[in-house]
Order: sequence, then C-alpha cells, then structure tokens
Amino acid sequence: MRPNFNLMRATLTGALGGLLFGFDTVVISGAIDALVKLYGLSARGEGFTVAIGLVGTVIGALGAGTAGQRLGGREALRLTALLYIISAFGCGLAWNWPAFLLFRFVGGLGIGASSVLGPVYIAELAPAKWRGRLVGAFQFNVVFGILVAYTSNYVIRTLHLGASEWRWQVGVAAIPAAGFLALLFFIPRSPRWSASQNRIDEALEVLKLMGEPDPQGELADIRSALKEEHASAHESVFQWKYRYPLFLAITIGAFNQLAGVNAILYYLNSIFMAAGFSQISGDQQAIAIGATNLIFTIVGMSMIDKLGRKTLLLIGAAGTASCLAGVAWIFTTNSNPGALVWLLVTYIGFFALSQGAVIWVYIGEVFPNSVRSKGQGVGNASHWIMNTIIAMEFPVLATRMGRGAPFIFFAVMTVVQFLVVLFTYPETKGQTLEALQRRLVKVN
Repeated sequence: MRPNFNLMRATLTGALGGLLFGFDTVVISGAIDALVKLYGLSARGEGFTVAIGLVGTVIGALGAGTAGQRLGGREALRLTALLYIISAFGCGLAWNWPAFLLFRFVGGLGIGASSVLGPVYIAELAPAKWRGRLVGAFQFNVVFGILVAYTSNYVIRTLHLGASEWRWQVGVAAIPAAGFLALLFFIPRSPRWSASQNRIDEALEVLKLMGEPDPQGELADIRSALKEEHASAHESVFQWKYRYPLFLAITIGAFNQLAGVNAILYYLNSIFMAAGFSQISGDQQAIAIGATNLIFTIVGMSMIDKLGRKTLLLIGAAGTASCLAGVAWIFTTNSNPGALVWLLVTYIGFFALSQGAVIWVYIGEVFPNSVRSKGQGVGNASHWIMNTIIAMEFPVLATRMGRGAPFIFFAVMTVVQFLVVLFTYPETKGQTLEALQRRLVKVN
C-alpha cells in the first residue's frame, strides 16, 4: 500500500520549507564576492556575513520546538514562511551592510525554525512503514533548493545585471516563499499534536485521511504514550532520562557540519577560484555538484528504510573521509587541480546518501512525543552552532594556514564520526515512534 494523496500533499507542503531552507542557505555563495568588494570586507567580515544567517538559524531552531508544541507544526510553519518573505525582500533591497546582515539574520530564523518544524510535522503524520522516506522528502527539498540556488545564481550571472546582480540573486527567494505560505492553508494539523491537546476526534480524522492502516490502534498507542510520559508542552527535554536521545541528536547534528559540507557549499565559488577556475566556470561546477547532491539524496531516501540509518552513516563517513583527504592533498601540494571537481562531486554523493538523507529523519525519531519538537530543536541547534563556527572560521583558517588546512580537519572529523556511529548509534528503521520511545528513554 502506497501513501495516499492527502498524505503526499501534506508531506510535500511541509517539505517545501526544506526547499527554501536549501535555497537561502547557499544562495550567498553567488553573492559573497560582490558583497566583499562592495563593502571592502576582510576575511573575518566575509565569514561574519555568511555566519550571521546561521546565528539566526540557531535561535530559530531553539525556539521552534516551543512554538511547535504551543501552536502546532502547521501554524508555526506559517510563521517561518513570513520570515522567509521578509528576508528575501530585505536582503534584495538592503541599503548598507548592517541592513543586509539584519535581513540575513531574519532569514536564518526561518531556516532554523523550518529545519525543526518540517521534519517533525511529516514524522507525526507518516505511518511507520513510510516515515523514513517521507521525512526524507524534506532533505530532498533541501538539496533541490541548493540546486535551484546554484542554477539561479548562474542564470542571473548570465543576464549581466551589473551592480544589482547580487540583489536579484538573494531577492528572488520571495517567490517560492509566498507559494509556501499559500499552500500551508490547505494541510491538516498533526494528529499527535491534536491528541496532546485532547482534540481526539480531529486526531482520528487526520489519521484516517493520511491512510493509517489501523487509525484506532495508532490513536490508542499515541494516547497511551502521552499518558505514560505525562505529556506537557512545558516539559523540559534536558532531563537525565533523555540523555541517550540527546547524545544521539547532538552528535549527529555536530558531525553533519564537522564533515565540512556547508562550508564547502557556502564557499564553493571561492574554492574553485582558488584552484584556478573562472567565476562562470565555478558557477557551472556548482550546478554539477548541486545535481549530484540531488541524485544521491534520492538514492539515500530509497535505501534508508532498507539498509537502515546506521549503515548509511557508516558508508558515508568512510567515503567522505577519503574524498576530503584528496581535496586536502590538492591544495597542500598545489597539484592536479582538475581532480578537484571529481573529488567534490564524489564527496557530495557520499554525503547526500548518508548524512544528508539520515539526519532529519534520525533526530525526529529518537525523542518521545512530549519533547520531540524540543529535542529536534536541540539537535538542530547543535548542527547550526557548529555550522556557524565553521562558516565563520573557514575563510580565516584558509587564509592563515592554507587552503588545505580546513579539509585536513574535516577528513579527521569524519573518521571520528565513523567510530562514534559504529560503537554507539542504534538502528531505528521500521519501528514506531512509540516503540523507539520505550527503547531509547532511560527511566533510571
């Protein structure tokens, strides 16, 4: 039995926040060189311009859990859509560097919030059999948004718009953001949130709409889990009994960035230019990497419920470590720059089918219902805090210690990731959220 129309519509709408997430996250790669020249930014200023959006993302991720618990995922996602719209218009019309930073920060709030709310909303709608693939649709849209951003940057570059080019690159995101907001008025609330608010008939109706094979049984399981944990919107996730889910969420979030993926995506044009590629050529290579990201995310999504989350993470860590070592060798020895494209394409392939496909699914699975949104917020905050630090320091480290230094660091971190996943991560495929709760929450 395949997902029905109602489930697919709600999933794709919730996942559309991922497209805006991906677009807003990397669109800066095309504009950053123009901003550096326009405002005379140092390496530190360049890093801060990229990282300020990520500061907003951390705050958005931390606050989204509470908003999701109080308002419900659907209503909270509407607020994120408004933030995306304000950011796109503001960045495109920014009158000086501080104004650009302010509106990029606002966009970061939307990115952080949607990175929590979107996967949780989908996970709480999806039957266990389909949960991995459907939540994976959020990551699919993230990487599709990255490809759209790289393609948009390239197309706008070919229009030769002169001094206003960067404004169009960052401002065009207002169009999909407006579409996202409109579509959010045509999807239901999460049945688990409805049950937590004692809206039992509403929860049952949504479970039926989503094609749940046994809606009465699933509702009973949800209510039982709520009763067992004395669910409350005010319950703190920072309790000793949640130590294992917290460890899993925080480490997978951190390792996702310690692999260097977003630093590479943010500074992709600069990396290629450092290896001798032209600006237009760098844009073209970025599209190839974005397309690879998309293709291998699809591969990862098709395998996530078959091979499992842990197996994919191990395969990806081994592959990305090898590729990063190769990139470090190119920049350290200043030899064979032609191999850079192939190494980065292969790196993105390994990352997309593993970390890229798994992270949002995994964080959304390991917490019980009463703190799932808050737990997702903690895991995402770990991801974005690490992302902020790395994005801010990448140009500084590359300038002071050479272009190879960051890649050596990323390669070592992916080896550490392999060992941590191998010895400490549980497999979660094919289990209901309530069964995982009983397995992962330590009562003493």
